[in-house]
Amino acid sequence: MTARAGGLLVAGTTSDAGKSVVTAGICRWLARRGVSVAPFKAQNMSLNSYVTREGAEIGRAQAMQAAAARTEPSALMNPVLLKPGGEARSQVVVLGRPVAELSAAGYHGERQRALFDTVTDCLDELRRAYDVVICEGAGSPAEINLRHSDIVNMGLARAARLPVVVVGDIDRGGVFASFFGTTALLSAADQGLVAGYLVNKFRGDVSLLEPGLSMLRGLTGRQTLGVLPYRHGLGIDEEDGLRLSLRGLIRELPAEPPHGAEVLRVAVVPVPLMSNFTDVDALAAEPGVAVQFTDRPEELAEADLVVLPGTRGTIRALAWLRERGLDAAVARRAAQGRPVLGICGGFQMLAERIGDAEGVEARPAQSVAGLGLLPVRVEFAARKTLGRPAGTALGEPVDGYEIHHGVADVRGGEPFLAGCRVGQVWGTHWHGALENDGFRRAFLRQVAADAGRAFVPAPDTSFAGLREEQLERLGDLIEEHADTKALLRLIESGAPGDLPFLPPGAPTG
Repeated sequence: MTARAGGLLVAGTTSDAGKSVVTAGICRWLARRGVSVAPFKAQNMSLNSYVTREGAEIGRAQAMQAAAARTEPSALMNPVLLKPGGEARSQVVVLGRPVAELSAAGYHGERQRALFDTVTDCLDELRRAYDVVICEGAGSPAEINLRHSDIVNMGLARAARLPVVVVGDIDRGGVFASFFGTTALLSAADQGLVAGYLVNKFRGDVSLLEPGLSMLRGLTGRQTLGVLPYRHGLGIDEEDGLRLSLRGLIRELPAEPPHGAEVLRVAVVPVPLMSNFTDVDALAAEPGVAVQFTDRPEELAEADLVVLPGTRGTIRALAWLRERGLDAAVARRAAQGRPVLGICGGFQMLAERIGDAEGVEARPAQSVAGLGLLPVRVEFAARKTLGRPAGTALGEPVDGYEIHHGVADVRGGEPFLAGCRVGQVWGTHWHGALENDGFRRAFLRQVAADAGRAFVPAPDTSFAGLREEQLERLGDLIEEHADTKALLRLIESGAPGDLPFLPPGAPTG
């Protein structure tokens, strides 16, 4: 197939209906056919982000979708990223750079509409560079209170004349009502682009579902383009929330037995505004490593390794630790010479002091004592550090990416990935370091020795290989369970011109 600058918008009846997974699966299916394809999400809200080679910050889901498309991630693929912070505010990142901190009310409306040209320009540029662009919506296209300023769902579809496929999560129940209601709440012009539905996460016998699909077509004039079965381990790097993170590839697959005599227990502290918690996926990929998220001091005490992950609110997270007695639990581990790893915001919490004179995170500006476990002073800067550093640690090459406002003044300890190490307390701003197989094995060997565990990392675990297997499974999901001929027609020719209107339509027409 040779697509002619084709496109498709994957919308959803709800958040977490499976839009990200379906978009990635379509990208991989097309890439396997030799199609030049790119993902696109006009506006994303996520605390899981990634730094592209040109130093731009985008959502991690779009980076994974680019990998599914077998292309390099770019700021064009996610021109607007909203990173939630405290006090119902979000940092607005445009073309990979932060431009403002706004409340939801301050963003939706004129500020959002002002970004519409940026969004459509990025999509146009991608469509000039690729044969096909598969766009992902956000939330539901039937948010009638937000339609006037929409730049990611039907507003984008209308501007770019994109056919729309709506994904519904049948595992939640009510999928037929969701498909019908989503369509019937759109204006006639918007409905004219809604070309079909995809049922996601189906368990059971499809033949029992088919009568309902036939009735849905009779009611809406639109066909269901596939019934995707429920499959464990198909989540890509999700957008928000611990609830979503626990559905990732590694955490859903059965735990493999340890390569050595014992397992290694890792406790990750789910701090407020936790960001880039995908860092621990690489640990969970190792046979015999048991990863759990916990906020219980006794479980931190029992773990062989405690990880303090990234956060968009370091000072707030530090107060949260202290409220729960987790600060004392971490301090006791350090005193006993038991391993602790802080990544980005977690590294900052391990410092002696954290200052925010610019009011980047704290309002009013303040300076607070850190956990005092590393000889580091942190000061927040208005300018965000975005980078793709590389170096060595534990005798192994390492690369990663940095996303932080905190500037660390390291005043001692042993150097460790541009951070430092004191005893068995390790801290770095580098995300993604544990995805380097050689370094991860060396680090786990050190942790096992310090914890007194007869754990041996497997010599052949490839995290990149596991990710690639996952993306192939997503491609298989689309190829085997979706009507790919119908998808190709939509991508190449757009929505059919005879789609019926479902009353009542949008309240304002």
